[in-house]
Amino acid sequence: MNQSEIIKLFEDSNALLRGHFKLTSGRHSDVYYEKFTLLKQPTLCTRICEQMASDFRDSGAEIVVGPTTGGIIIAYDVGRYLDLPSIYAEPGGEGESPRVFKRGFSLEKDQKVVIVDDVLTTGRSIFEVVDLVNSYGADIVGIGLMLDRSNGAVKFDYPFKALATVDAQNWEPEKCPLCADGQELTQRGSRKF
Repeated sequence: MNQSEIIKLFEDSNALLRGHFKLTSGRHSDVYYEKFTLLKQPTLCTRICEQMASDFRDSGAEIVVGPTTGGIIIAYDVGRYLDLPSIYAEPGGEGESPRVFKRGFSLEKDQKVVIVDDVLTTGRSIFEVVDLVNSYGADIVGIGLMLDRSNGAVKFDYPFKALATVDAQNWEPEKCPLCADGQELTQRGSRKF
């Protein structure tokens, strides 16, 4: 599955939305990639995850980790294709790190980890998971994404593969031209500000 096929999946499933959106990062954009429209469809999700898994088949990974919420589904399915266990990192509570393992999840020192997630804008969720994995002394062997909407602007210190990369404009709220035009703002992400 190549980049144009991934973008076409978003378009054909009505997961590519146009308007004025507040992203999970807090930034504003005129496009929104509603990954859950894809993830709720097992036949589409499994095609995406099979491709992600193939990108890390020779990485030596021993476990797959994803952040909540979309990363749970992706980590599970990528793990299934790699025949590896999968776990997920949840937001930490007050006084905790930004991401934590709960439900008995943990990593072992030097355990080889692939981190996967859905859509990247600023990389905040991935960076939080990277910090969590590093806190266990585990070894990150790769990071995989369904879609990089930063057009490669976000960099990681680990092998990185996005199935698709797009240049989706986004702005700080105070510099948003859509706000200046008075367009109604829609918030669809999981983090509330």
